Formats: sequence, C-alpha cells, structure tokens
Amino acid sequence: MENSAKSSEYKTKDLHEAAYLIAVGSKLARLEREINYFHFVFENSKKCEELSNSFWSGEATVNAKEFVDAIRSLKDRIFSRGV
Repeated sequence: MENSAKSSEYKTKDLHEAAYLIAVGSKLARLEREINYFHFVFENSKKCEELSNSFWSGEATVNAKEFVDAIRSLKDRIFSRGV
C-alpha cells in the first residue's frame, strides 16, 4: 500500500474504541496481527481521530445495540483468525 493511503488510516488496539468507531459508521479496512494482539485499521484517519477523542473524553454517544453488535463482530473476526 502507498504511504499516502497509510497516512489516511487510523489504527487502534482497543476493542471498545474500535467497536465505537464501527457503531458510529467508520469503515474498518482490515485487521493487522501483531504477535499477541491485533490492530484495527480504519479508513479516514481525521474523522476517526475526532471520534476517538470524543470516545476517550467521555463525550461520545452511541446506540447501545449497535455498539454491542460491533463488539461481537470484532471478537468473531479476531477469534476466527486463531488467536
């Protein structure tokens, strides 16, 4: 992948942050496996950084069902890869 494409991506190791990003409409591009964990890689880093700031500051709001569904979906993807 080109550097310009990578610079427009947002990465996090935090499952709940990733689930929040998905629940509010961010597009998960892929998972990147490290030795003992995964990075969740999203498109549109600027939007994701803004959303992440609201998540960590406690200002985020999200539909609870969408958030739980996103957590379940991410866990399914992780465990289907043999962690």
